[in-house]
Amino acid sequence: MSDDNKNMILAIVLSALVLIGWSMISDRLLPTAGPQTQRVEDGKVKPIPQPQADPAADRPQALRNRAIVLASTPRVRIETPALQGSINLKGARIDDLVLLRERQGIGKDSPPVRLLSPAGAPAGYFASFGWTGEGAEAPGPDAVWTPSSPVLAPGRPVTLTWTSPSGLKFEQTIAVDNDYLFTVRQRVANATANAVAVRPYGLISRANESPDPDGWTMHVGPIGYLDGAANYDVDWDTLDDAGPNGERFDSRGGWLGFTDKYWLAALAPAQDAAISASFRKAPSGPYQADFARQPIVIPSGQAVAIESHLFAGAKEKTLLDRYEAMGIPKLSKSIDWGWFEWFMRPIFDLLNWLFKQIGNFGVAIICLTFIVRLLMYPIAQKQFQSMAAMRKVQPKMKALQERYKDDKPRQQQEILKLYQTEKINPAAGCLPILLQIPIFYALYKVLMVAVEMRHQPFVLWIKDLSAPDPMTPVNLFGLLDFTPPYFLAIGVLPILLGVTMWMQFKLNPAQLDPTQQQIFAILPWVMVVVMAPFAAGLQLYWVVSNILTIAQQWWLYRRYGVDFTQPAPAPS
Repeated sequence: MSDDNKNMILAIVLSALVLIGWSMISDRLLPTAGPQTQRVEDGKVKPIPQPQADPAADRPQALRNRAIVLASTPRVRIETPALQGSINLKGARIDDLVLLRERQGIGKDSPPVRLLSPAGAPAGYFASFGWTGEGAEAPGPDAVWTPSSPVLAPGRPVTLTWTSPSGLKFEQTIAVDNDYLFTVRQRVANATANAVAVRPYGLISRANESPDPDGWTMHVGPIGYLDGAANYDVDWDTLDDAGPNGERFDSRGGWLGFTDKYWLAALAPAQDAAISASFRKAPSGPYQADFARQPIVIPSGQAVAIESHLFAGAKEKTLLDRYEAMGIPKLSKSIDWGWFEWFMRPIFDLLNWLFKQIGNFGVAIICLTFIVRLLMYPIAQKQFQSMAAMRKVQPKMKALQERYKDDKPRQQQEILKLYQTEKINPAAGCLPILLQIPIFYALYKVLMVAVEMRHQPFVLWIKDLSAPDPMTPVNLFGLLDFTPPYFLAIGVLPILLGVTMWMQFKLNPAQLDPTQQQIFAILPWVMVVVMAPFAAGLQLYWVVSNILTIAQQWWLYRRYGVDFTQPAPAPS
């Protein structure tokens, strides 16, 4: 591969990438039952009806102010270091939740991010657990539950109780940890004269699509890990087109829910349980993710209990990994790692470790850049050695071009002889390009999807590394009182990126093809515009990487006797 083709591949690849207690006692009084499918009645063996109904949330209703909706029903407060909100006792719904560690903006007075909201309020989004049944009166969405305590907090679970007129006692014991995991223990005690069949379920209902964009670089919307595989194929459009039955899956354990760029609400049944799961959209109604377990028959005088989990919070990788170790499989796949997951995870772990040691995410990115360049140094040295040699023989190559400009086959033969005589391998620069593709893409994805970088400042005017550089010469760096449109808001970092890329190209051997010369002349300035909307953290990485590349190239040119102060000769 010639150096010209190598540089062309580099330009194309980089351009494409950027475009790119009480219960224990009652258990003794009412022992837990195993499944039963028949009963004796009037001296005859009869099958017990098996519940088949699917879980379903409410149909849409007129929207009202959230505060009014919250005040209209009895509630149990949720108070943890990470969460604040309430549980609606009407329907036993977890439908009011804000994330105390996450703010909507970078201002000190910015309110916390709201994740869940009650039905009937704007952006309704809630989770609930319940039962369906045949021959058994199960609590419906209008059932009002009795709580054991007015507050749910870490180490202080709350038990919600509802008893049917026939004598079936339903309980939900809800516990929460210091972060984002709810544990829900559903229990039914049968004090009636006959066996009953119930089917436990869990659901998440969401009135609207996510405000975050869903595309090929990042999955947003319905998501799950079912039947041993992560599901990124079902999206909002899929459910819009699938009808009321939606997309159905059979699985043993797993989890499912809805994801935004940084937030996740997901249900996780017991991992040894066979479930029927689905994603769907009601006609003119909300989106829903739900699971239902197999029907369970409870003989008279006995009880049955199951346990499920709800994750509702920010997709912090250390937390997701910890919950995986607790038994929720592959929860970290709720982060859309992309093609290079095997490479992204160690890069993220290293970057996060650097941040915890240093305390500044921007400095951590700079340190990561140094580490990457250090690991790449032996390969890059081979690349720049080849480029230095190519630059030294540019005059001879130009002379061969002029001599055999009318005989292209002979020209190529003579250039190959020149490579052999000068001991130059033009393909030596290809391997670094191939290795840098997964590195750059992995870092791009990490910086784009990592909630750990959200609202992290760097220095001076850069207050949020997950947002574009806000300082632009278009409004004289903020002196003029107007905000330019996004396509003109070109910040300082993307300008520095263009300048450093231009300097790199000036140090490279000149392209022999005039068309390639024109492409490389305008590419740095095209990249300024292309990169302007991207996260400042990614821009910072690229600028520092370019500066280190220029310094390494300058040092190696001096080592190999190349006069880098003079422009490389180019064909006329």
